[in-house]
Formats: sequence, C-alpha cells, structure tokens
Amino acid sequence: MKNLIILFCFLIGAVSFAQSTIKGKITSEGMPLQQANIILKNTKNATISNEDGSYSIKNITAGNYEIVASYTGFKTQRKNITVIDSIETVLDFDLKENNSLDEVVITGTLKPVSRLESPVPVEVYKPTFFKKNPTANIFEALQNVNGVRPQLNCNVCNTGDIHINGLEGPYTLVLIDGMPIVSGLSTVYGLSGIPNSLLERIEIVKGPASSLYGSEAVGGLINIITKNPKNAPIFSADGFSTSWGEANLDLGFKGNIGKAASVLTGVNYFNYSNPIDNNHDNFTDLTLQDRISVFQKWNFNRKSNKLFSMAGRFFYEDRWGGEMQWEKKYRGGNEVYGESIYTKRWELLGAYELPVSEKMLFSFSYTDHDQNSVYGDMPYLAKQRIGFGQLTWDKKLNNHDLLFGTAMRYQYYDDNTTATVKEDINWIPSLFVQDEIHLAEKHSLLLGARYDYNNNHGSIFTPRLAYKWKVNDNNIIRFNTGTGFRIVNLFTEEHAALTGARDVIVLEDLKPERSYNANLNYLKKIYAKNGNFIGFETTAWYTYFTNSIVPDYDTNPDQIIYKNLDGYAVTKGISTNVDMVFNNGLKMILGATFMDVTKTENRITTRQILTEKFTGTWTISYRLKKIFFDIDYTGNVYGPMRLPHLGENDPRKKYSPTWSIQNIQFTFNKLKNIEIYFGVKNLLDWTPNKGNPYIIAGADDPFGPDFDPGYVYGPNQGIRSFFGLRYTLK
Repeated sequence: MKNLIILFCFLIGAVSFAQSTIKGKITSEGMPLQQANIILKNTKNATISNEDGSYSIKNITAGNYEIVASYTGFKTQRKNITVIDSIETVLDFDLKENNSLDEVVITGTLKPVSRLESPVPVEVYKPTFFKKNPTANIFEALQNVNGVRPQLNCNVCNTGDIHINGLEGPYTLVLIDGMPIVSGLSTVYGLSGIPNSLLERIEIVKGPASSLYGSEAVGGLINIITKNPKNAPIFSADGFSTSWGEANLDLGFKGNIGKAASVLTGVNYFNYSNPIDNNHDNFTDLTLQDRISVFQKWNFNRKSNKLFSMAGRFFYEDRWGGEMQWEKKYRGGNEVYGESIYTKRWELLGAYELPVSEKMLFSFSYTDHDQNSVYGDMPYLAKQRIGFGQLTWDKKLNNHDLLFGTAMRYQYYDDNTTATVKEDINWIPSLFVQDEIHLAEKHSLLLGARYDYNNNHGSIFTPRLAYKWKVNDNNIIRFNTGTGFRIVNLFTEEHAALTGARDVIVLEDLKPERSYNANLNYLKKIYAKNGNFIGFETTAWYTYFTNSIVPDYDTNPDQIIYKNLDGYAVTKGISTNVDMVFNNGLKMILGATFMDVTKTENRITTRQILTEKFTGTWTISYRLKKIFFDIDYTGNVYGPMRLPHLGENDPRKKYSPTWSIQNIQFTFNKLKNIEIYFGVKNLLDWTPNKGNPYIIAGADDPFGPDFDPGYVYGPNQGIRSFFGLRYTLK
C-alpha cells in the first residue's frame, strides 16, 4: 500500500509539472524576419527568431497566455494561446510593415501622442524609407519627401539648404531630438554632415510652428529623432561607393555599462576626391569632400524609470570646388579660383526628467561652430555658439491636456565681414503655454501662445489654434492657424552674399519677419478585405508674410539688395500624399504639391526665384519573395522655376525646364544579417547645364566683375552606378 501511494504521488507530480513548447515562424509577406522579439507576457519566457524566422519557447506550464511578436519598423502583433500539458503548439506570425499613420510623434505638440490623435499634422519617415535610395547624409535623403526640396545654392562649393513648400532654407527649422542645434551657420554649412546612421525617424511639420519653437520655424520644421541605444543593434555597418568615386561608411556600436546605462556610438566617414568636369567649363561639377562625423548617445537607467539621456557629436569637413587645376597652395589667392571650406563643430544635447511626481522635463543643448571659408581671395571666418535650455510641465486636468514651458536661448556670433563690427551676443528668454481641450469624443481644440523677448527687436508674441475632428477611425479633419516670426542674420543664412561678384547692399536695419498661416488637412485610410491598404493625406495652406526679406537680384544685376519688403509675400498651395500597400508585395508612396509663392511691392506681383509651381515624388517598391529580392524605383519631378538671371545680356534661360531625378535600386537579403544592394542614380542623366550655353557666368575669368556661380537649381551630377553592403547584428 505504501508503495502504491508513493507511485500515485509521483504520477500526480509528473502530470502537474508536465511542460510544453510553443514554436513557429516570424515572417513579413512570406519572407523570414531574423532577430524578431517574441515575448510570453507575464512570464520570464522570451526569445528571438533565427535566420529563417523560426523561434521556440520551451518549458511552458499549462495555462492561458498572451504572446507578443515585434520587429523594428513593423506593427507589433499579439495573440492569445492556450497551452496544454505535453503538447507542442505551432504559432506563426506575419508582421505588417508600419505605414507610419499610427506612429507616436512628439514634434507637433512637444509631447508623445499617436500621429492619428495629434491635432497638428505630422509626417513621419523611418530609415526603411530612406534606404530605398541610399545617400550619404540626411540633406540628400530628403529629396524624395513630398513638399521638401534640398536646394543647392552654389555651383562651385555645393552648399545648400532645405525648402519646405517653396519657402527658402532660413524658414525651415531643423531640430535634433527636439533641440534647435541646426541653426544659423549650420543651416548652410552643417546640413551635409548629419549622417543617416543616427536616424530613428524624421518628423516633419509643414507650416509655422513658432508658438512652440520660436524663430526660424516659419515655413516648417524637421525633427531628426536619433536612435535609442536600448533598441539599436549591437553592431551595424553600411558602406557604399559610386562610379563617380564617392565612398560612404556608417558604423554603429551598442554596449551596456553594467546596469547603469546603455551607450550607442555612431561613426560616419565620407570621401569624394575625384574631380570631374563633364560640362567642360574648367570647374568641378561636384565639390570635393572629406568629412567625418562621430556621434555618441547615453541612456541612463534610473530607479524611477524617468528619462535621462545625453548625446554628443563632432563633425569636421574639408570641401572645395573650383577650377580643375586648383590645389591647396592656391587657397585664398587670386591665381587659381577655388572655394575652400573648413567646417568644425561639436554638439551636446540631453534630456532629464525631474525627480518629482509631476511630469516635468528639462532639455538642453549647446553647439560650437567654427567656420573657415575662402571664396576665391575673399575669406569668411566665423564663430557661432548657441546654447539652449527648456523646461516643460505636462499636466492633465479633467478634459484639459496642458503644457507649460519656459526656454532660454543664448546666441554668440562673430565674423570678419564688414557687416559685423563687433561680436553679436543675444539672450532670448521665452514663455509658452498650450492647452488641448477634449471637447467631445470626436472633437478636440488646441490653443497655444508663446512670448519671446529679443534685445534687438523687443517683445514678440505668437499665438496658434488647432482643431481636430475625428469623424471615425479612418477619417480625420484638422484645421490649424497661427503666426510665426524670423530674426535674420544674412551672413549665416545667405550663401549668395559671400560668393560671386555681386555687391551686397543692405538698405536698412532688418526687422523680424512675421507670418500668418492657415491650413486644412484631411486624412483618409482604406483597408480592403484582401489585406490591401491605401492612405490619403491632403493639405491646403495659405501663409501671408509682412516685413518679408527676399533677396533682390533684379533691380541691379551687379547687386544683391536686402531690405524689408514694402508690401507683402504669400505662399499658398495644396499637397497630397498617397500610401499604398498591396498583399502581392507591391508598395507605393506617391506625393504631389502645387504651390504659388509670390511677393507684392508697389502693386507689382512677382514669383519668388528658385521656387517651382509643382513637384512630385514617388517611391515604388516590389518584393520578389521567392528569390529574396527587393526592387525600389524612386524619383522626383519639379516644375519650372524663376532663376537668378543677370539681365538681358545673359544668354542663360530665365526659367528652368521641368526636370526629374530618377533612381533604381536592387537589394538581395537572403544572407544572414547581410543586405547587398546596387543600382543606378539619375537614370535620365539630367544636369542643369542642358539647354544652356554655360552655368557659371564669367567662368573664364572667375576673379572678374561678371563671375556668378549662383545660377543653380539642381544637382550638377549626372548618371552613376552604386554598390553597397549592410551588416546588422542584433
């Protein structure tokens, strides 16, 4: 009897502790996803998928569970499962790529919110979008974003800025992690030094955002969100080269400092040292460049789980363009013409959530920019320092979602030009408040206001209003209106004031520009029963400017005249984005923008130069599942724009033609952790010299009175092939 009891107890125990296994595959459109995360909720069981997408979780006791599968760039999937003793359960996941309509964004309201719930329209672009047309930096990567155009401003040194909805670069505020460190000098000289390797996503707001971000956010803003070290791969490498001789390398490393912190290091190196003169004007078609960018970000683990992160970046670039026979020994002389630019800058930024019960965040940044440039025999030596600190308090009261904030901006600038008699130091304190009121289940209203004080211009007040009507989950209407302002520094923003033979004439003390804006946004989502998805987003806008500062190239061909416009300027238009995802592996992102940008003075209305009337962009991707092959066809098209012409004796065209840059890429991703990609850029071999006798005026005598390299509206680089390889270890 005793033995029977022991045997019975043993059998009962064996049954009680019998354990099971869950296994399956993680795929996307039939292709395996390696290193996907699989978590069994409310247990310590978790694993990752292997190279063929398979996973297995063992030693699971009987019961009901929720299992979660996630992968960066894809929608997280959750499934409920019942585990039975000693039974092996097969559970597969097919993850869908995130179409970014339901992303969490922060740029529109300075607080995390679902993109669908944000009262301010925010566009989101992730690294998977930019990989479809690989570039060496974020400035070039933006060429396929609808309504955004990277604009080159000089045929010789290829410096540029970013236009949003036809407005010039100084009207676009570029942020890194919400901090305004890409400002002043760096809007011309630092944009090409922001590598894609540090990118988590880019958020874009079109239209004035000065009520939250102050000066420069007049035409819109671009917020570059850097990678979170916790989510970054252990090691990543991405390198490519082109048939023109360009070489780019991105490296990323992640590590943990015990349990105290995680750290991410990114290094980007770009080199182009192959002078090419395909248009035979004895000037380089593409600027020679040698640059390095080193980025490091720390996330500290606090017991309270509150945020504390710090990041720093160092950037150095040596670029030159000019006559083909130019060498460093000619720098600054008048023997051989060259534009040589040395840029050195470092940046520090961070965010610290205060150890209090309320949700209060202190953010800060500091940049130091040293510019050493020579345009022929004219030097431009400048130093700029910008410090910024901001404290926000996020508070919810009943149906009010409040945000209070205060900021302080420090600006130091000095250069060797006659316009800067002494160093310019500015302290700009600010106060702002925002209230999002949930009026009803489908209606919300956002009210905001900001007060800035500038010691040169006095008090500046910028209010805004936003209204959102969520008709249903698939139809959303937003209306936004507000004001903006911009304080101008010509020599940090206007490259044309430094290069070429035109005299710079500043007729008066320049007052801050003011803008008044209204835009209407409609978002529509369509989900078909067969799994296909189509998303439409359309925005119509109207912006009215007073005190506008538009460089006058027309009054005197030998001068650039700067003054506050004695009249007004207007930008208006309509923009549409269409996202389509089909279950056969085809994906399309299409965009079109129609706009009219004009200035009116003395009852005469003229179009703004270097502004197209229409633009279109497309990204068409197709996945061949069986052979692990992706095809990406990307491109843009721009309508005619008025160009900086030198008068009736100038034989160059006054208006550009309709032009297009198109690219194709092929990616093979069968190998473990490795992607191999190759393709062709500028398939049509389009360059702006086509149809013109020459591009650079006075190229035969670059030190003469007629020399002008400012007739530029697109890249002067023709067709080229590229080949690259990516390696990722998660």
